[in-house]
Amino acid sequence: MKPIQIYLFCLSAFFFLMSGCATTKPEVQEQSFSFSEASDEQKEVAVVQEPKEQQEPSLEEKWGIKILSIRQSANGYMLDFRYRVIDSGKASLLLSRKEKPYLIDQASGARFMVPSAPKVGPLRQTAIKPIADRNYFTLFANPGKYVKPGSKVTVVIGEFRAENLVVE
Repeated sequence: MKPIQIYLFCLSAFFFLMSGCATTKPEVQEQSFSFSEASDEQKEVAVVQEPKEQQEPSLEEKWGIKILSIRQSANGYMLDFRYRVIDSGKASLLLSRKEKPYLIDQASGARFMVPSAPKVGPLRQTAIKPIADRNYFTLFANPGKYVKPGSKVTVVIGEFRAENLVVE
């Protein structure tokens, strides 16, 4: 084997192995409670919710995905965007090969693309028919470790925009 073939094989093996190593932090849901002025035995707990008329539809409702994380990977030279497909019909646009994803650093406006290796192709998952309750990934190049942990970024895939994501 030529050295470049060995290098590409090792690189693809590294990304394959790292794709299963990502973990997510448990979600904490905040709730507001109010108590009546009755005795201790008669106190009831009521959950206060904001009206949904003013809220924009969530990513789960509109695009059928739940964002798991965006983290530095490959010693900071890649950004690993992970998401879970909830509704395969709605999420099919995100996994289409026609759509070219990119990431925007909100502080500078710099755009970061998905690298494409000659033999492996783009470092992202695509699917004709996405499978619900499965995690998918997209790797973005981060040359010079430009985007640091704590930076706010936006992920764009076609018409999909996930804004104000904080890099871990």
